[in-house]
This record gives sequence, C-alpha cells and structure tokens, in this order.
Amino acid sequence: MRTNEPPVTGTAPQLAAPSRALPLSVLAGAAATFTVVTAELLPVGLLTSLAAGLGVSPGTAGLAVTLPGLVAALAAPLLPVAARTADRRTVLVGLLALLAAANVASALAPHLAVLLAARVLVGVAIGGVWAIVAGIAVRLVPGPAVGRATAFVFSGIAVASVVGVPAGTFLGELAGWRWAFGIAALLAAAVGLLLALALPPLPAERGTALRAVLGSARLPGVRAGLLVVLFLVAGHFAAYTYVRPVLERVDGLGAGLISGLLLAYGAAGIAGNFVGGALAPRDPRRTLLVISAVLAAGVLALLTAGGSLLLSAVLLLVWGLAYGGVSVSSQNWMAAAAPEAREPVSGLYVGVFNIAIALGALLGGRAADGFGADGALWLGGGLAAAALLVAAGSKRRTG
Repeated sequence: MRTNEPPVTGTAPQLAAPSRALPLSVLAGAAATFTVVTAELLPVGLLTSLAAGLGVSPGTAGLAVTLPGLVAALAAPLLPVAARTADRRTVLVGLLALLAAANVASALAPHLAVLLAARVLVGVAIGGVWAIVAGIAVRLVPGPAVGRATAFVFSGIAVASVVGVPAGTFLGELAGWRWAFGIAALLAAAVGLLLALALPPLPAERGTALRAVLGSARLPGVRAGLLVVLFLVAGHFAAYTYVRPVLERVDGLGAGLISGLLLAYGAAGIAGNFVGGALAPRDPRRTLLVISAVLAAGVLALLTAGGSLLLSAVLLLVWGLAYGGVSVSSQNWMAAAAPEAREPVSGLYVGVFNIAIALGALLGGRAADGFGADGALWLGGGLAAAALLVAAGSKRRTG
C-alpha cells in the first residue's frame, strides 16, 4: 500500500496533524461501520419476539437477517456508480438518514412484508457505507497513519459483531423489539450528524462508471485478493455458524461458559483487527498468508481437541484473533492492488465479502446436515486452506 501518499486536495487542514492523533473524522468512520453492522445483526437477538409479534415462524423472520446481506452485496459495487460525482460526505450522511428511516419503518411494521421492505433499504445503506468508508482513511490522515486509521475504521465492524446480537437481545427483553429498532434509528441519525460535522468535504476523485468497476475486477492483484476474501470469509462462516454444537461436546463446558468463550472470541477478534491493521500496510499478502494458515490450522485442530476444555478455549481464541484481522488486511490488499481505483475496488470487495457470508452459512448448513458439526469444521478449514493457496500463488507484491 502507498503509505507515503499525500492527502487528497480539498481535505481539511487538521489532516496534517501528527499521525499519533487520529482526527474525529476517523472516529466518525468507525461509528458509521459500527452502526450499519449493528443494524444488520440486530434481528438476530430479536428473532423469537419478532416472529411472535408478526405472527410468522422464526425461520421466516430470519429473512430480516439474510435479505440485507444479499442486497448489500449488490449495492456495494453499484452505489458508487449511481452516486457518480456526488461529494462522498453528502452520500454518507444520506445513507445514514436512509438507515434511520428504514429502522423507523421496521419499528412500525404492521406485518412481515413491510419489515422486509425496510430491511432492503438497510441493505442499501450497509453496502453503500461499506463501499465508501472501507477506503476512506487515505483521504483523512497523512500517509504514515493510514494503516492505523484503517484499522480504527474497521474496528467498528469488529465491535458491532461482538455487541450487536447481545444489544438486540437486551433491548428486546427490556422494551420490546419495536423499541430496539427505534433506538437503532436514533443511533443512525446521531452518527449521520457526526459524519456531517466531522468529515471534511470529500469530492468524488472521479466519476465511477460501471466499466471501471468491471475493469478493476480484471486486475490480477484484485482478482487474487477477492478470491482470498471469498474463501476466508466463507470458510469462517461455514465453521463458526456451527461452532456451538462442537463446544457443547466438551466436558464441563456448560451454556454459561460457552457464552463467555464466545464473548472472549469476539474480544480476541477486536484485538486481531488492530494487529492486522499494524501489519497489513507493510505487506498485506504476507499478513493474509499468516491469517489463512492460522485459521485453517485452528479450525481443523478443533476437530482433534476432543474433550479438552483448555485446548478448545485456546483454539477458539486463536481463531478469533486471526479472523479479526481479515477485514482490515484484505482491504489493505485491495488498496495496494489498485491504488488509483480505491472506490470501485472497495465496492467489489464489500460485495464479495457479503456474498461470502451468505455462501459460507449456506454451505456450512449443508455440510452440518450431511456430516454433523464436524463436517462444517472440515469445510471451513478446507476453504481457509484454499485461501492460503491463492495468497501463496499470487505475486509477492500486490501494488
């Protein structure tokens, strides 16, 4: 990645501040990623009450989780094309306003069709915010601080992944699922205001045409990076979706301890995000090589942990630490592979990432149905190993 790239002309004067002090604009970017991912995950902790309130089965209510991810996969590469020359600050503020409105509509939904229509809008907001924010750090801070700023922006995703489901569950139990969506709407509105106040003007670097998005996908470094993301993320979700049944086989590991371990896993993921953010700017390929190897080995080693509580706990924490670095490291790969096309490549990256989430959970389910929870782990470890092979076979330098 070009860590000596100067800030884009037109950014605010405070961006020349020492790299040790990240500006408020970076915090606003992290708040945006936290908000959209929390909105995406919110129904997970509300499924039971949501299904009862709308008179549908929990499986049908689960569409409120699946649908936004699929829409985000389409919106991420297409929204920069639709926005064309619009100032990216204005676009981000508009997307947070859309997210707030969608959450209000979700809170007031009289039946499932209205809720799902609102969740489609949530998916548009998720894809659009990710596509713009993923590569925004280089425009907000001087070169030496870009890696740390990128890690901080992506920490919003990691933190939301840890607290999103518990927060939704707590709010749903405290005040009901409608109020949970209402509070999410207030959060989105507040973050939209923060973005408006904290971000400098961010004029489009160039109008993004659809051919630019498709052309970026043909770059060898971009193709290799997208394959690594596809295999790693799909492998993770194929295995992690079914990790609880694996842990339930461990002697002495009750429900309370399993929940504590999963929380510790999330905390390890937050730490891994910052470790990846520190290492990836120097050599994103090598960082992802290590992550792929650790993920493949850690997931497959759980198959042999047997009834060992200590070994299972250690492997789960190693897994969390490694996966926590995937988002920020792969974004650094994308930026290094196509430094002159950050926004189109970020859109592709976010699209593939969301497709990989859905694909991993789907394939993991088929493997678990056919071969039990161990089958999901074998699949997840195998896909992580495939990511390792792709990264090892790519050029040493991605940009």
